[in-house]
Amino acid sequence: MIAVQIQQKDARFYFVSFPAEDLLRHIRFTSRFHHEGEQIRPTPPAQEDEVARFIAGVERSDEAFQRKLTAKKIRAIMNFYETALTQPPIPGTVLLFSQERLEFTPLSNLPGVGHLQNPAQPYLIIDGQHRLAALHFLAKKHPQEARTVQVPCIIFDGQSRDFAAEMFVVINSTPTRISRSHLVDLYEKVSWISPQQRLAASIVHMLYSRSDSPLRYRINRLGSRTQKDKWILQSELFHEVHRWLENEPCHSPAKEAERQYQILSDFLFAARKAWGEAWGNHQYMVTCPVTIRAMIRVCAQLTAHGQHEPAEDRLHRWMELLQPWNTLIPEFEVTNFHQRFPAKGQVERIRIIQNELLRPIKDSLPKNSTLTQTP
Repeated sequence: MIAVQIQQKDARFYFVSFPAEDLLRHIRFTSRFHHEGEQIRPTPPAQEDEVARFIAGVERSDEAFQRKLTAKKIRAIMNFYETALTQPPIPGTVLLFSQERLEFTPLSNLPGVGHLQNPAQPYLIIDGQHRLAALHFLAKKHPQEARTVQVPCIIFDGQSRDFAAEMFVVINSTPTRISRSHLVDLYEKVSWISPQQRLAASIVHMLYSRSDSPLRYRINRLGSRTQKDKWILQSELFHEVHRWLENEPCHSPAKEAERQYQILSDFLFAARKAWGEAWGNHQYMVTCPVTIRAMIRVCAQLTAHGQHEPAEDRLHRWMELLQPWNTLIPEFEVTNFHQRFPAKGQVERIRIIQNELLRPIKDSLPKNSTLTQTP
């Protein structure tokens, strides 16, 4: 196969564009992977292969978590492979290792380019097992499509076992990831996310930027809690909006985003009126993340029970409905807030606050309403 030889200080390695079919025949997996009833069994490492045994041991060091994680991750990657059209399915390089010294024959006119021999034994995957496992399942399900995929690979050969083990540790212990809040900004630009995710991202962007939004400029888009003037992470807000709308039909995204934004904006404006001076006040936990998320869940419940219609006088109706929240203000003082709403974690605390917010407004709802507290 044609390869580019790369020199960096004393290190030498190769870049290869590997056809998917050929690559899958020349690699071995150290973990078990599942997708839709199919599975890849790990290749048992030889006793003398310390690198393979090391990597396999790390992969299985937390087996219950790893099995759940890999299944979910494989589904996500497979979904991307099947839906990516103009985007390359595997834009990043896969790192492979062989203890053998591979024969490299330079082309006469290009000394850094030549033919690279494959090893007698399969390559060990240092980085990219999930991507290649998903590629394996894609080849099973869509063989013709998989044949069109070329996988960019970096190949290391003839190095010590310590070299490969150290590289594996560095790659898997020091990842640089895009923050979840930053990622939400990109959802409107990628083709493979669901319409509901794109809808939720649009609404969150409106909540941040619209002049009539009660959360304008109060949403932290950078993924850090160090900014005191921000009330909630963009990723947290996106999670709640998507949780509310994930089962809603979305035939006209732009029109639907505007409609749902108006519903949520009206609700938050009514909530701001109800909380009065406690809204945005550092002495109260009214605009902290758990309370904002709980309020959005109440909005979702009211909307599901038709309380958002008709739209003409919705803001006035919700201002009257949420007015009893004013009596809850003492409970949301910063002092002893967590003792008043005891919980094992944030998820449970959001649910407890949600039920507390529902309690004073249930009596104001129509008698035929089936609105209930969350167990």
